[in-house]
Amino acid sequence: MPEIVWDATLYNKQHHFVSDYGADVLQWLAPKSNEHILDVGCGTGQLAAQIAESGAIVSGTDASADMIANAKVAYPTLNFEVVDGTKLPYKENFDAIFSNATFHWIENQEALVEGLFNSLKPDGRLVAEFGGKGNVKSITNAIKSAAERLGLTDKVLTNFWFFPSVSAYTSLLESKGFEVEQAWLFDRPTKLIGAEGMSVWINQFAQHAFKNLGIEETESIKNLAVEILKPNYFINGEWVADYRRLRVKAFKR
Repeated sequence: MPEIVWDATLYNKQHHFVSDYGADVLQWLAPKSNEHILDVGCGTGQLAAQIAESGAIVSGTDASADMIANAKVAYPTLNFEVVDGTKLPYKENFDAIFSNATFHWIENQEALVEGLFNSLKPDGRLVAEFGGKGNVKSITNAIKSAAERLGLTDKVLTNFWFFPSVSAYTSLLESKGFEVEQAWLFDRPTKLIGAEGMSVWINQFAQHAFKNLGIEETESIKNLAVEILKPNYFINGEWVADYRRLRVKAFKR
């Protein structure tokens, strides 16, 4: 996973659209009472809590200690643990696994998918949504263009996300034993909060792009990238990010 510092308070305040949109994915999960369900990459726990409202027995994991600390405070009756998604320690513990906006951060997809498969009981299901092919392409292109104009191309990183196509990800799942029932790649333009919404988004989600830069160089690229994006993505006083999501449902047969 890229080096990224998650500010759980800012995440809840400025980027709650992540869990808001994730609620729609729960329709594919359709949790049932007394099912044991694991939320991988649970963040601050909102979706895990919604799953628990069905009567399911929910556990949440996240690689961020700050996110898990906030989840434990917000939902003290649920079980949350700091666990790397590539090192899931479970063996056929769960009837279902859910994940929202997490898989695209994980570099070792082989280890992730193997861990998901091992964690499920026979006939257990996986439902996940994350960035798909072409996700936030305008933003990464703007960062690249800004770096090029400023003579900093060689220092900027923009390939640290994992945004697969439908065929690439279903093939990966099937190679590890899953049977894929549904896979859907779709556009989901996403509003960002406030006049500074794009700057805040870049600061939170694309910070790894600037790991080789100093503060002044970083700010110069960010500011220019925002100006490049503004004509097409600052609409009626609101910023819009060009999200594309990949949603999958698969079973351990």
